[in-house]
Amino acid sequence: MFFLLYDFFQVLVDKDPGLTGNLLVERLVGAHIDLVSKEEYASVGSVALTNLLKEKLLIEGRKPYVIPVGGSNSLGTWGYIEAIREIKDQLQKGSGEVKFDDIVVACGSGGTIAGLSIGASLSGLGAKVHAYGVCDDPEYFYDYAQGLLDGLEAGVSSRDIVDIRNAKGLGYAMNTPEELTFVKEIAQATGVVLDPVYSGKAAYGLMRDMAENPGKWEGRKVLFIHTGGLLGLFDKTEQIGPLVGNWRRMDVHESVPRKEGTGKMF
Repeated sequence: MFFLLYDFFQVLVDKDPGLTGNLLVERLVGAHIDLVSKEEYASVGSVALTNLLKEKLLIEGRKPYVIPVGGSNSLGTWGYIEAIREIKDQLQKGSGEVKFDDIVVACGSGGTIAGLSIGASLSGLGAKVHAYGVCDDPEYFYDYAQGLLDGLEAGVSSRDIVDIRNAKGLGYAMNTPEELTFVKEIAQATGVVLDPVYSGKAAYGLMRDMAENPGKWEGRKVLFIHTGGLLGLFDKTEQIGPLVGNWRRMDVHESVPRKEGTGKMF
């Protein structure tokens, strides 16, 4: 059974939060939600709050296992160490035509970049890892990633194996019109749907970095890792609404003759 601690941005946290965005999927798979306000989260912090929930569940006779924000602990970094192994394996089994110089990813809690950077460093992949932070500043992420690397006894400095840039813009899960327009343009041009919280901000940050520092990226091939987060789009319907395609009622005149399609529909 899952119990999730949810940092809710709305003022009221004593009512059912509904089934929007992530909440629909989380509750669909059986998760129970414990709500805290944005102010409570900022004041107390995620570690204290998850410990509080853990103690509550212990009193209820349960055996909780605490997963930190983003799964970002030393154990969680192994997921993206394995991702590097998988990437390298695919390259070795491929035609040899696919090569890249850099790996780019969004950074929201630090575990992803710790795993990718130490994995790339130790595997001999030869690709530099770049991260675009979507909430905190680069110094915070360097320090947090260092703690995870120290927990793995990696013996390396985070600053030597990953380049972290600020792409948080207005703040976590807050977007400028330019960011949302970028997400729309990428979707229309490529069919790849980015989200406004993580991958969209990282890709937007990458494009700005390329424009501002062309010499840094000129001639280099980049692997951008899309880390998900699409459900965040549904919280932005009011902002995105004016940007998307229009709709209209189709005029079907009664004189149009009926014509069945050929072949089986199902």
